[in-house]
Amino acid sequence: MQEHDRFLRLKAQITERLDLHRETTDEQLYELAEQAVFEESDRSYMTARQKHALVQRLFHSFRGFDVLQPLIDDPAVTEIMVNSHERIFVEQEGKVTLSPVQFESREKLEDVIQSIVAKVNRVVNEASPIVDARLKDGSRVNVVLPPVALDGPAMTIRKFPEKPLTMGDLIRKGALTEEAALFLKTLVQAKYNIFISGGTGSGKTTFLNVLSQFIPEDERIITIEDSAELQIRTVPNIVRMETRNANTEGRGEITMRELIKSSLRMRPSRIIVGEVRGAEALDMLQAMNTGHDGSLSTGHANTTADMLGRLETMVLSGVTLEVEVIRKQIASALDILIHLSRLRDHSRRVMEISEIVGMTDGDIELNPLYRFVETGENEAGVVTGQLAPTGSHLRRTHKLALAGLRVPGSDMQGKESTVDNRLPRLQNDR
Repeated sequence: MQEHDRFLRLKAQITERLDLHRETTDEQLYELAEQAVFEESDRSYMTARQKHALVQRLFHSFRGFDVLQPLIDDPAVTEIMVNSHERIFVEQEGKVTLSPVQFESREKLEDVIQSIVAKVNRVVNEASPIVDARLKDGSRVNVVLPPVALDGPAMTIRKFPEKPLTMGDLIRKGALTEEAALFLKTLVQAKYNIFISGGTGSGKTTFLNVLSQFIPEDERIITIEDSAELQIRTVPNIVRMETRNANTEGRGEITMRELIKSSLRMRPSRIIVGEVRGAEALDMLQAMNTGHDGSLSTGHANTTADMLGRLETMVLSGVTLEVEVIRKQIASALDILIHLSRLRDHSRRVMEISEIVGMTDGDIELNPLYRFVETGENEAGVVTGQLAPTGSHLRRTHKLALAGLRVPGSDMQGKESTVDNRLPRLQNDR
């Protein structure tokens, strides 16, 4: 409490010294913070580290995201959970702990929230108390305000690494094997339509980013998201689109469905839909069925089979069709389903890679190609095992033939295929 009182007193001193008739630069503000802290250190002893931390906190309280700024800047912190202005939790290495930092007041937390939301042209207030936003680096932000949030404003920040992960990084982390990674790389290059499923925090967006790195540089990509999170940096010809909420008068909303329909008129080589949650699933499937091969998307589900059921439900939420018709759309549009999970040791793994091969007795038929086989736990509690081939071969190989590519285990033209030797080994990815 003494440190908090000191911070409030010094902040008040800096506020009094600010020239309200002139714009104060970051350098001038930082100097004012240093001056106030040095004067304070003459009255009470502080270590050099304490002085530096106090100067940083004072500066960020005016220009950054206040007490959240050091957490945002810390690469070890992967998620920030603000339950109230006094209780902030952080995730590091998969473990969630209570942070010692807190906002000086509820009003300050509200100011930070409004600052974040305003930068992406979103609105959050009592009339519209829930909003998704993002930080400049692409980190995902969710805000919930009273009266929905009973204990005051709540905010969750899912951070993304400054340097996007590569498939080589995922292999080293044990998320999948090199054989499976080479297989997926070939399918992306051959323009298979791939859907990634998984629970919350399983790494769907990260995996989508990784797969996008295999898209040839000469293609044109359109990305569509509720809140822009994808970090596609390997394709120069890219258009990024984001939905827009209605304004305070209830006008101006732009939905995922509208963006998907618009993207079809933009000459895309591929369409990437960040995540489907509702009726836009039908538009995504129709886009995949009308010549936009190689498209990618993600969705929430606990298993591969559950994801197929959820897609049916999403389509039905927007249009009345026979279930068999919807299933035919799904079976025709999607080629590969990849399911991810976050295991009990907090690691993120690819659990299954399955091929959709068509319809059998009115149901979508899956051909599992890879499954995660758990072998136990080591002394540190880390789950051991790996993504292993099921023994089944890829059956829909026409896209591979058109692209002139081959993968292990596929039977093309009556011959056993091998990995195309033009594909570089993924362990060397950086």
